[in-house]
Amino acid sequence: MEDSGATLMPMWRANLALLTREVGAVTRLARMMTFSASHMKLIVTGQRDFSAEFVRGVEAVTGLREGWMDEPHDAADVPDEAREAIAGESPRARFRGTAHPVRKAPVLRSEPIFGQTGARREAGQDAQAQRKLAGTRKIRELAAQDVRKLERHLSMLPVDPEALRSRIEDVIGYAEPDESVRADLEGRLEQIEKHRELLLRHISRLHALLLRLGEE
Repeated sequence: MEDSGATLMPMWRANLALLTREVGAVTRLARMMTFSASHMKLIVTGQRDFSAEFVRGVEAVTGLREGWMDEPHDAADVPDEAREAIAGESPRARFRGTAHPVRKAPVLRSEPIFGQTGARREAGQDAQAQRKLAGTRKIRELAAQDVRKLERHLSMLPVDPEALRSRIEDVIGYAEPDESVRADLEGRLEQIEKHRELLLRHISRLHALLLRLGEE
């Protein structure tokens, strides 16, 4: 990231929070910028850095003047045009850039002592591999947490499956439908239970596979 970007990053984050304060605004701005909602949430919550190119893109798609994000603002300073653009998910421009911070250009140094070049290169490669591994594990943990949440949601149903089956059987007993309707009702209930169990097995397997990524 450029020095100016590092200096302005707190200001950019604060103004981005202002623009996305309303419920659903993060997702709408993400679509306007052609990013995934999950990636935009990581940016807004401070878990991902971003570039000046991204900031200028936010200004362009929301109709803000260039440089607006570089200055301190409060909620009253957000122009109505920008609010309407985000609320209506109607970009004022098309953003084709990236959010990734720009890396600094390498600094030229004096020629190293003979024999040190290879060691430094290997050390740099090892450090890069460690950073990549750490990043992979962090993203993996976030995905695994979401999978576990889905598993818990399916495991703790608002209606007890046995109670539901008993109630449906009571309906069948009282209504006395013909055999085709009875078979259809019972068959669909059985399929619901079977597919729920199958889905839980798939989720459990998905979680196990996720935990292996980045460890091999």
